[in-house]
Amino acid sequence: MTVLKWIGVAAAVLAALVLVVALVGAALPRAHVASRSAHVAQPPEEVWRTITRVSQFPKWRPDVTAVELLPDRAPGAGAAWRETGANGRITYEVVDREPPRRLVTRIADDALPFGGSWTYDLAPAPDGGTTVTITEHGEVRNPLFRFASRFVFGHHATMDAYLKALREAASQGPGGGAVVSSQ
Repeated sequence: MTVLKWIGVAAAVLAALVLVVALVGAALPRAHVASRSAHVAQPPEEVWRTITRVSQFPKWRPDVTAVELLPDRAPGAGAAWRETGANGRITYEVVDREPPRRLVTRIADDALPFGGSWTYDLAPAPDGGTTVTITEHGEVRNPLFRFASRFVFGHHATMDAYLKALREAASQGPGGGAVVSSQ
């Protein structure tokens, strides 16, 4: 075979692979629910302060380089902010909050190829720490991203990274910053 034929074969194989990935991704459900739990060596009140002080996220979350606090998105809506980091710029808002027990946030940008909400449940642990459970109600709109989310990265990867960073931040003690609230 000539070089040109090999290039043609390689291009055809690559196109077929992309087509298979797109078809499998299209067959997967857009919505998913995933959950992860971790023990954090701080009481719920301290964990609550850490997860609601969004201005401090760049100090303890390796995937976040900057945070911009935004005005509430609508009257009666929760606080909002925009994170810049490994996943680009993403706007979030608080949907529900019951300090220091439960926080619900959601991605407030429907133009992204993914979206959804995270529910953080904080429960006191017998040792004085906190069991943090994150439940993701996610949606992956793009079939190629859906395939990657399911088979390459996994639905738990972001939650695992967040919980790991939270445990490390808690081991360093409380921090300061703006607390997410709409009061």
